[in-house]
Amino acid sequence: MIEHDEFGPEKVLQVYNPKIGMHGFLVLDNLSLGPGKGGIRMTATVTAEEVAKLARIMTWKTALADLPFGGGKAGIIADDKQISKEKKNEIIIAFAEALKELCPSKYIGAPDINTGEHEMEVFSRAIGSKKACTGKPEKLGGLPHELGSTGFGISKAALVALKFLKKDPRKMTFAVEGFGNVGSFTAKYLTQAGLKLIAVSDSQGCLFVKDGINFEKLSSIKRKTGSVMNYPGSKKTCEQIIQADVNILVTAAIPDVIKIGDVNNVKAKLIVQGSNIPMKEEVEEMFHKKNVLVIPDFVANAGGVISSYVEYINGSKQKMFKLVNEKITKNTNLVLKNAAKLKVKPRDAALEIAKARVRKKCTICKI
Repeated sequence: MIEHDEFGPEKVLQVYNPKIGMHGFLVLDNLSLGPGKGGIRMTATVTAEEVAKLARIMTWKTALADLPFGGGKAGIIADDKQISKEKKNEIIIAFAEALKELCPSKYIGAPDINTGEHEMEVFSRAIGSKKACTGKPEKLGGLPHELGSTGFGISKAALVALKFLKKDPRKMTFAVEGFGNVGSFTAKYLTQAGLKLIAVSDSQGCLFVKDGINFEKLSSIKRKTGSVMNYPGSKKTCEQIIQADVNILVTAAIPDVIKIGDVNNVKAKLIVQGSNIPMKEEVEEMFHKKNVLVIPDFVANAGGVISSYVEYINGSKQKMFKLVNEKITKNTNLVLKNAAKLKVKPRDAALEIAKARVRKKCTICKI
């Protein structure tokens, strides 16, 4: 069941096309700051409740990033591995047509799990507007995902946190849970900043190399073979990545990956949430009590939505990197300073900032 509070959601839409076999959801959480911004997720198990939780994260993420967007999210129930490309196109078109009256005035889509540049092209053409979504191919004004805006932003959040902790990045080691689009770019930018990558995982398992992993070599092996497990080094199960003996742990893939029973086994003193909802709030509270600094997801991984804004206003790649750097650096600093001042965990401080920005323009909120 989708819960409602003073912030929303403002609209929950369920759409179904029996002829095409399209069944999906759209949740517009809070539109006080602008049209709802959020990706279109396609999985066999996606639910309206899952979409609603992600839409709320987008409300806080866009508010904290100080963008003229509200929070939204969409989901389509379909098994990407069991349908043809043609069928997938049909489903995306049917979904777009069902949302036509709301895009882009109330909702602006983006890529998410099992949707990418191609699907955004199909979606925007079906709507009849390039403004209907971001994450489009470069030929339609999109900013290429190869730029790694989310991973770039995560790396900036990590570097701000290290400065806050008075740690030298060149003496720090880190692990990345999930060497996908987000995790690989986070690893790239952190290694460029002088940090040593010690452990990394993907769906096949976890790689440990105590003396450090060469990012370029790892990236090449992953691209050619499909897995980080083909890089020479110690091999372990995926779950063991969170127990890596490192200074920093970056989560970049699976939701709820760190559970209550894992807290005492985590050795990292800084956790940067590159993925959405990698742990429940009570787990964050436990880390806070153990003096482990946790940078929340909607603070650390806002680089993607900041990049989306730059695409939305037809900005350049250079403007994207500049704006992601400025906003992530500024907001991470603000969150950490407020958290220290109020003696609360960073998530609490970040939420207060985001809520204040939404309330300022909110017509449905109880002031």
